[in-house]
Amino acid sequence: MGLEIVEEEVNAALPLPLMSLNHVSFVCRSVSRSVKFYEEVLGFVSIKRPSSFNFHGAWLFNYGVGIHLLQCNSPDDVPKKKGVINPKDNHISFQCSDINLLKRKLKEMGIEYVTAVVEDSGIQVDQLFFHDPDGYMVEICNCENLPMLPLSSCPLKFPYPKDPILSSLYDGKGLPKFQCRPCGAEAECVIMENLVTDMMDISF
Repeated sequence: MGLEIVEEEVNAALPLPLMSLNHVSFVCRSVSRSVKFYEEVLGFVSIKRPSSFNFHGAWLFNYGVGIHLLQCNSPDDVPKKKGVINPKDNHISFQCSDINLLKRKLKEMGIEYVTAVVEDSGIQVDQLFFHDPDGYMVEICNCENLPMLPLSSCPLKFPYPKDPILSSLYDGKGLPKFQCRPCGAEAECVIMENLVTDMMDISF
């Protein structure tokens, strides 16, 4: 009995074997129209979809995440498109290095959008919200400006440790180049140190 209890405690302490977000899925009134939107507006690329599916749909991929579109059986299966863009609605969000470029593109394509600004400890995040053809909301932001600070001791898992952006965190000598912010500095340092350590373990 004692051994069983120990095994349960060890298993409970193991992290979940999750790796990253794989895809989001949307039921559409017109798959072809939605494919055109995600390709032309957001730069997604159509990819092969398993042939075993017995319903119409499409798979797209870019930026490390997939979008799966499913043809609805009836227009009633898709929520009615809202006339007002509400940033508090459910949405998917993409980080962007040039919000103004996206604004110009949306204006040229005649796509309505609203903007918002979030601030915390002197850090500003710009947000851009708009709807896809079925009314599902999309956000574009520069949320990477905000430090990732956990509210508990539960460790965060960083995907893609070999990503070229993440590899820029340390110099040619293998030492971290980051500097911790005054606010929540200790927590942020722990996160970044763990990240760099994981990267070094993989590289050797």
